[in-house]
Amino acid sequence: MRERIGSYPRVRVQGNGRQVVSQAGSVLLVETVRKSGLDQEISAALAPWRKPRAVHDPGRVFLDLALAVALGGDCLADIAMLRSESAVFGLVASDPTVSRLIDLLAASGEKALDAVSRARSEDRSRVWSLAGDRAPRAGGKVTVDLDGVLVVAHRDKQDAAPTWMKTYGHHPLMGFVDHGPGGTGEPVVPLLWPGNAGSNTAADHITATRLALAQLPQEHRRGRRTLIRTDSAGGTHEFVSWLARRGCWLSYSVGMTITDTVHQHVLKIPASAWTPAIETDGEVRDGAWVAELTGDVLDGWPKGVRLIVRKERPHPGAQLRITDADGMRITCFATNTANRPIAELELRHRPRARAEDRIRAARATGLRNLPLHEAAQSKIWLEIVQIALDLLAWMPMLALTGNTRLWEPRRLRFRLYTAAGQLVTTGRRYILRLARHWPWTHDITAALDRLAQLPNPG
Repeated sequence: MRERIGSYPRVRVQGNGRQVVSQAGSVLLVETVRKSGLDQEISAALAPWRKPRAVHDPGRVFLDLALAVALGGDCLADIAMLRSESAVFGLVASDPTVSRLIDLLAASGEKALDAVSRARSEDRSRVWSLAGDRAPRAGGKVTVDLDGVLVVAHRDKQDAAPTWMKTYGHHPLMGFVDHGPGGTGEPVVPLLWPGNAGSNTAADHITATRLALAQLPQEHRRGRRTLIRTDSAGGTHEFVSWLARRGCWLSYSVGMTITDTVHQHVLKIPASAWTPAIETDGEVRDGAWVAELTGDVLDGWPKGVRLIVRKERPHPGAQLRITDADGMRITCFATNTANRPIAELELRHRPRARAEDRIRAARATGLRNLPLHEAAQSKIWLEIVQIALDLLAWMPMLALTGNTRLWEPRRLRFRLYTAAGQLVTTGRRYILRLARHWPWTHDITAALDRLAQLPNPG
């Protein structure tokens, strides 16, 4: 009897396969581009940068790069993954053509970035309209979370600097639209700053808020239909005052640093003034309470601001901070929302932590490092990453249901996009047959059916 070596089957491998398509599940992203009209928007936006007699459309090249990043690429050369599957992605530009385009767009300064941003904004309105009640408009409002991201540089690049975490690289400020507990989120702000940029610079938060509002559909730029959430980095007098001056059309929920003044007022709050914190189902959260600070602690802050504190028993083994009190972990945030119970406001502020999930997804989608050297090139790369993240958020919002809508990029790639298929030609039609045994083939085909039912762009 022949002895079996190893615990896995042994197969012969040949490199002469034909009509085999890897990354076959990526047709989900291609169909999302087609139905959203993003290819048309980006092509029109970058038309001024198309040279006479050019073979490749700059907008198409730009979008191909975003697709490559969405599928897991982390440098310009990874566009080769698309080039090798022309049956799915069509004609893809060569590496030199891609590099020349990036240099050309970077040399234009902010013009190219502004053009792409306007195209993304227009397309976002269409996608949200197609999504209907699945769009991120809980209660008719949109929530935008602002947060900083540390991007490590592995070699000396322009504007790279030591960070507060004792690493070396960049410190971009980003903003994400929160899709709520039933979805993920999509990016709306990419601000590239050196690694030593301050995390609580008010001017940066003001710029980021303006950019975020410009990305939202027109109806969400007025009438308090947008909520801006930040951690304590946004809790500065200047930023809160700027938000307050726009209080007639903007709501905010901004984390605050526990200063000595706030700490002393927390110690004076009577036991009867603490209200139990609640969970999303309305049940009382055991071991956590909230209260509102009033009096001279609000001196110097804008009129109408509410300062809400939360105390909770720390997790076993957690180290208390100097700002904690009576063995309780203390946090604080400011808001301009009136006539709502403080427990509801605290529950609304708490999901700001989902921004950390969005940052993790961004790092897994081209933001692990910035592969280009010049700062202007890195800004272009950031915009490519934003489009990739848009597609990874729009496809589940338009086509997936249930728990699959919560899948982050790595799981989407592993289960859906990397599915293999066979390309069959019948007459003048191409049919892509996915593997019957793949556990998630039904999810792919059902999602494609939902995308097919959406109207084509005008």
